[in-house]
Amino acid sequence: MEKSVSSVPSRTSEVFDAFKQAFETGHTVDFLKKVAEDFHFFVPLPLEGWNHEQQGKERFVELIRFERSVLQVQLTPLIVLENEDNGMVVFRAEGSLNGRPYRNELAVIFEFEAGRVRSFREYVGMPLKNYETPS
Repeated sequence: MEKSVSSVPSRTSEVFDAFKQAFETGHTVDFLKKVAEDFHFFVPLPLEGWNHEQQGKERFVELIRFERSVLQVQLTPLIVLENEDNGMVVFRAEGSLNGRPYRNELAVIFEFEAGRVRSFREYVGMPLKNYETPS
């Protein structure tokens, strides 16, 4: 018997729902309520200033502002896996990037500590050259 992603309640699913809301709507409050004080993250953006580990809640808000300025997407979770310390979601992103059609499969790994998200790391299924300024 196959279970849909939404039929398996988990902290990873709850965190991903808040993560998804931030990227789709710009509303970051629900996600930031779930993160630890020493929260950090990595997103594989090929841009100066974003190509290394990022620190803190305010930097996450800046990421969402930047992403939403170039990327309008809907995120669909495909696979959710979880163990004691980590949760992983493989998801599809569909929409537009810099006004061009965009579709990709990505994965995000959440690291949990004391019931909070200590960090996340995102992995991208295809190169993100469209983030670069068109010449």
